[in-house]
Amino acid sequence: MADDREVSPVLHPEETEETAIRPDSLATFIGQPEVRETLGIAIEAAKRRGEPIDHILFSGPPGLGKTTLAHIIAREMGAAIRTTTGPVLEKPGDLAALLTALNEGDVLFIDEVHRISPVVEEVLYSAMEDFFIDVMIGEGPSARSIPLTLERFTLIGATTKIGNLGAPFRDRFGIVSRLNLYDEPELVRIVERSSGIMRIPVTPEGAVEIARRSRGTPRIVNRLLRRVRDYALVRGDGTITRECADHALSMLGIDELGLDDLDRRILTAVVRDFNGGPVGARTIAIAVGEEVRTIEEVYEPYLIRIGFLKRTPQGREATPAAAEHLASYYADRCQS
Repeated sequence: MADDREVSPVLHPEETEETAIRPDSLATFIGQPEVRETLGIAIEAAKRRGEPIDHILFSGPPGLGKTTLAHIIAREMGAAIRTTTGPVLEKPGDLAALLTALNEGDVLFIDEVHRISPVVEEVLYSAMEDFFIDVMIGEGPSARSIPLTLERFTLIGATTKIGNLGAPFRDRFGIVSRLNLYDEPELVRIVERSSGIMRIPVTPEGAVEIARRSRGTPRIVNRLLRRVRDYALVRGDGTITRECADHALSMLGIDELGLDDLDRRILTAVVRDFNGGPVGARTIAIAVGEEVRTIEEVYEPYLIRIGFLKRTPQGREATPAAAEHLASYYADRCQS
């Protein structure tokens, strides 16, 4: 499954992110400078006014720090935070139970907010703007609506598909920020910070080797750091060097660009089976045995970012760089 890949930006089902390495303030959060500056100003202004911070919507690929930023905002505002996910909120009553339990200034964080049902989304309109909700009591002809006043709270939503949010809902967020993939120097700093907290010796070259294979994603960089740490303890002297990182990640099938076997199967299908494309996502999914949604949301974004795939009106096309990378990779494998 896609979520079980070492280079998947999605949190593994059995995986829990180590709270010890999660930044707890904007000052220790690495990357996303524009987002950090915007949030810093908003937090300070809200504190000076003595009011909760505006509702905030974070968008962008998974694994970039949307949940971490929500916790940082709550901490810096001195507020409690309640967390849930969009698919869990199926009925208005589910949302009402959460909202009525919030105190003044509390933060409600909803991950995958684009997956909230339309009827629940409509309840949020009045909750976000006027801080009240209508609760239906009873059923049938005797049913009646009772307005409940809510404490002033802050809603923080996180989404990987901001286009799936209705405009009326999206417009109710005072701050809308997109998180982008990280560049290599930022990922190196994350490796150095995490390795220091986890007490893992790592050379500068080792940090670079892990960072460059992490697909621009902090969650992946920390996951690969743990895998390389294990390899260094068993096959080396405990220190992560460039050679150690290269051997460990190559053993996992992760090449120098962060591509794994499934990435290469997708590229191979387009390049060899369909002569470079164009080919539809559904056809690619059938060829590699994955779901269309997984292809579009998990694999394609990075392959497009590094210039190996293009989306066209006719379908997906592989670039010459993709063909060259595949040829080089398999040639090296034959030699070794």
